[in-house]
Amino acid sequence: MEPRANGTHLDLGTALSWKYLFSDLADPRTSQWPLMSDPIPLLSLLAFYNYFSQKLGPALMANRKPFSLYHTLIAYNLLQVVLSCYLFYQASRLAWLRDYSWLCQPVDYSTTPRALEIADACYLYFASKLTELLDTVFFVMRKKDRQVSFLHLYHHTVMPIVSWGCVKYMPGGHGTFIGFVNSFVHIPMYMYYLLSAMGYHDLWWKPYITRLQLAQFCATFIHSSQLCFRDCGFPRFTLIFTLPNSVFFYFLFQDFYGKAYSGKACSAAPAPKPLDESNNNDKQPKLVLGGAKELVPQAECQESWTSPKAKCD
Repeated sequence: MEPRANGTHLDLGTALSWKYLFSDLADPRTSQWPLMSDPIPLLSLLAFYNYFSQKLGPALMANRKPFSLYHTLIAYNLLQVVLSCYLFYQASRLAWLRDYSWLCQPVDYSTTPRALEIADACYLYFASKLTELLDTVFFVMRKKDRQVSFLHLYHHTVMPIVSWGCVKYMPGGHGTFIGFVNSFVHIPMYMYYLLSAMGYHDLWWKPYITRLQLAQFCATFIHSSQLCFRDCGFPRFTLIFTLPNSVFFYFLFQDFYGKAYSGKACSAAPAPKPLDESNNNDKQPKLVLGGAKELVPQAECQESWTSPKAKCD
């Protein structure tokens, strides 16, 4: 990306200066929005998030009973379903199912209504990544510390940073494909969490959510890779972040999938307890959709697909 101030040659000191990185290079349309002036507020929030998730939260809950959060979880997951549907609709209507090129799409930095609406949608996507930090807060409050895995923390830390960079420098264009696909995947994912919070378990389509996530990483890798061979003005330096993360996430989720869904049935375990779902209220009755209950496979002993430690109680 060329500097927005001018097109002159820059020495190293200027190129690495705070003003150049977070003002001259930034999109002026979004630079004054909340949390967008520089990365310090976001990085501070994420630092506290990780400290709370791993140290402060468990310490505060050590001598307390876990919270139920039944109604809170239902409301939260319903909100995430609605938000994901809206973001997917906006990405479809404004971009990817309209006239965006699937091969290489530049950013529209104009102030036309459509360009500003796309920038607004990118910012809302960034805000949604911040709301998803509550996933971890709820785990801690319910004393589900085992679910706060490396994969879980890494995912919830990286996504706000990546989406912040999108809004700060390139709110639109080729990179929004990630949000387009991710919002679609989050619709069934949070729908599953919602049903689980309401007490419905043994949902046959649970493993397919992880498969959908794996397909998501493959799609984003292939789509981003096209920038290596095509030049439409979208910054190629973004590949430094998108390609390695797509590969990293794929293998982390693949490792989880192998551990969670490749084991033997748990039917031999005496009186297995109901599945402790990631957003589920422990005190609600276990309801089964689709008729008679079948054998509980190893996957159903899994608490969530971000904590690959299978367990049969």
